[in-house]
Amino acid sequence: MSTGPSPDQVPLLELDGVSHAYARTPALREVSLTVAPGEVVAVTGSSGSGKSTLLHVAAGLLRPQAGRVHLLGHDLAGVDATARAVLRRSEIGIVLQYVQLVPDLPVLDNVALPLTLNGSSLAAARTAAADALAEVGLTDAASAAPAELSGGQAQRAAVARALITSPRIVFADEPVASLDPVGGRQVLDLLRGVTARGAALVLITHDNTVAALADREVRLRQGSVEHEAVLR
Repeated sequence: MSTGPSPDQVPLLELDGVSHAYARTPALREVSLTVAPGEVVAVTGSSGSGKSTLLHVAAGLLRPQAGRVHLLGHDLAGVDATARAVLRRSEIGIVLQYVQLVPDLPVLDNVALPLTLNGSSLAAARTAAADALAEVGLTDAASAAPAELSGGQAQRAAVARALITSPRIVFADEPVASLDPVGGRQVLDLLRGVTARGAALVLITHDNTVAALADREVRLRQGSVEHEAVLR
């Protein structure tokens, strides 16, 4: 059983005894997890096991009710909402299961948005966004509105947006659920490619084929870590 990163590696993510509940329904129960630079970790489990809550807590989208979250050297308990938002748009890539593209922006500007929010000129951001869309095979959809995209196209646009800032860690919640096998493998290859520069990837998935591409699997059951194993 894996115990996470080796002692000489400083983890990009550490969860220590994290618990969270919605009303009286526990979603996470004292979950501990570490993710090292260059590592792909698959978080698996059945529906309702706490996978998506774990992603939201780990990415700083949700404050847990107990436990500690260290992300990219920051103890998130001491980071306010504004600083967490800056951290996410500059150093973290997030692909949510429900894509959440901005409906009033064309696809190109949706993908460029993290760069423009970080101070890049619109022209430079759009050039980078065009390259990112080409990587996911969406060049022809650059001027489309999000409502005009298929589910698979929207998912690929969300992946392009998540990767455009060259983040240090990427969180992806069921990133290929809307894609055919060929498109899914293309997206997974792009996501895994972040590890070549030392970034980490956390995949939330119920798909055993997707999980098998990870370096390590952490399986949740009723909000607790049921099993953890090194896969490669």
